[in-house]
Amino acid sequence: MGALHARVLVAHESGAVNRMKISDRLSIPDHELEFSFARSGGPGGQNVNKVSSKAILKWNIDANASIPEAAKARFRTSFGNRIATDGNVVITSDEYRDQPRNIENCREKLSEMLRSVEKPPKVRRATKPTRGSKERRLAGKKRDSAIKAGRRTGRDHSDS
Repeated sequence: MGALHARVLVAHESGAVNRMKISDRLSIPDHELEFSFARSGGPGGQNVNKVSSKAILKWNIDANASIPEAAKARFRTSFGNRIATDGNVVITSDEYRDQPRNIENCREKLSEMLRSVEKPPKVRRATKPTRGSKERRLAGKKRDSAIKAGRRTGRDHSDS
């Protein structure tokens, strides 16, 4: 845990800011990502009781300046259940038995989430049905009506 935070702090103090690249236009400075670790559940024998391999990523979406506001709004709409009341996005990974792979998995999950909201969704434009589709629909209705009318023949419709 300490080595990871030290790497981020050294990179930040030297003036060069490492960034997590999301796409060609989006990236997040590493110093905004806060990792903590916990013991992972599930199988693993004695290893699971000794090693804190579960990675928990916290990223404050409100404090970020590199993501456009429109993308942040789409993120809040799509992934609001992942955002805590303090504005932190919380992502966990305990898929792997080693900490570095879980850290990378958390980063990849965040990247995928941000890529999914990077571009606004396409606006659906209403279209008129074509003349042919209207005619096919009406022909089908006439055909179904004729079938049902054929079922009615032979019945006595008198009120006696």
